[in-house]
Amino acid sequence: MKIRPTARSRLAILYTALVFAAGVVLIALTYALVRRSLNTQPRIGITLPSGTSDPYPVDPATLSGILDELHAQTLSKVLTQSAIALAIVTLLAAVLGWLVAARILRPIRAVSATAQRLSAENLSERVPVSGPADELATLAQTINSMLDRIQSGITDRDRLLDAQRMFVANAAHELRTPLTTMRTAIDVTLDDQPSTQELLAMAADVSTAIDQSQRTLGGLLILARSQTGPIKQRLVDLGELAAGIIDTVRDRAATLDIALRTDLQPAPITGEPVLLDRMVSNLVDNALRYNLSGGHVALTTGVAATHATLRVSNTGQRIEPDEAGRLFEPFVRGVANRTRTDNGSGLGLSIVRAVALAHQGQLSITARPTGGMDITLRFPTAPHESPNPRIPGTLAAMKPPADTHPGKPR
Repeated sequence: MKIRPTARSRLAILYTALVFAAGVVLIALTYALVRRSLNTQPRIGITLPSGTSDPYPVDPATLSGILDELHAQTLSKVLTQSAIALAIVTLLAAVLGWLVAARILRPIRAVSATAQRLSAENLSERVPVSGPADELATLAQTINSMLDRIQSGITDRDRLLDAQRMFVANAAHELRTPLTTMRTAIDVTLDDQPSTQELLAMAADVSTAIDQSQRTLGGLLILARSQTGPIKQRLVDLGELAAGIIDTVRDRAATLDIALRTDLQPAPITGEPVLLDRMVSNLVDNALRYNLSGGHVALTTGVAATHATLRVSNTGQRIEPDEAGRLFEPFVRGVANRTRTDNGSGLGLSIVRAVALAHQGQLSITARPTGGMDITLRFPTAPHESPNPRIPGTLAAMKPPADTHPGKPR
C-alpha cells in the first residue's frame, strides 16, 4: 500500500528544500567571490631586521607556492564551514517548517473538524473566522455562507414537507365526515324503492356534504399555499382591503343584528393580495359568526411607528384566556351564535395565522372579559407610496375566489 505524505509533511519538505537550495546557491556565490578575491595577487612588503644591511634572501617561486597553498586551504576551510552551517540551517528549517505548516493548516483542520460534526440534523455549527483577512479567512467565510444556504434550504424543505403532511392528514380527517354522510344518505335512500321526496332529500344531503368538502379543500389549499415559501410581493392597503370586505357583509350583519364599527386608515404593506384578502375576510367572518344578537364588530386599520396594524374585536360568548390561542389551530372550532348551526370548517383562524406569518406579521389575541375576542395584526409597513387601485390585489381590481365569500362559513 502506497503511503502518501500529509499536507503538513509536504509543506515542511517544501520549506526545507527551499532553504537548502537557497543555502547551496549562497555557498556557491560565497565560494566564487572568495576565490576571485584570493586570485588577485597581493603586494607583499618584507621589512628587514634593524641593523641588517643585506637583503633577506627570498625565493619568488617558493613564495608563490606558499601563497597558492594558503589560498587552497582558505577555500577548503570556507567550503567546509559553509557546508556545516548549511546542514545546521537545513535542520532548523525542517523543524521550523514542520511547526509553521501546522500553524498554517490549523484553520483547515478547524474546517475539517466542523464538517465532520455537521449532519443533516445539525447544521448550526460554523467554522471560526479569526486572524487577518487572508485567503484562509475568506475560505472560512465562504464555507459558512454555504452552510447558511444549506441550512436555509433544509428548513424550507422541512417546512414544505410538514405542510404537505399536515394537508394530507387534515384533508383525510375532515373529508371523512362528508364522505360518510354522502355514503349513508345514498345507501339509506336506495335501500328500498325511494320516493321523489326521498331522492330530493338525499340530493340535498349530498349537495350539503359536497359544499362542506369544497370549503374544507379550499381552506386547506389556502393554508398550504401560505406555508410553502416566498410569496408574491405587491403593494396592498389593508384599510382599502378591509373597506371592501365590510361592504360585502353589511347585509349579513344586519340580518344577524350585529353592528359594524370601522375606523379604516391607510395601512400599506407588501404581500400577496389574494392571501391578505382571505386573511381579512376570515377575521370578519369569524367575528360575525361567533357573536351574539345585538352585539358589534369593530374593525380598525392604521400605521403605528414602523408597523401597519389591523385590529378586529367582537362581542360574543366568553372565552377562557388560555383557550383563545387554540382557536388558531386547524380544525378547532368555537361555539357559533344560537341562530346558526354551521360552525364552519375550523380553518378560518388557522389561515389567518399562517398568512400573517408568511408576511412577517405579528399576531396578538386577547379574550375579552365581557365576551368575544380582540385580535391585532402588525405588519412591516411598505415604502411611502400610494397603492395603485389598478394593481391586482387592491379592491378596485381584485375579486375574491368563489369559496372565499364572506357569507360562507369557514
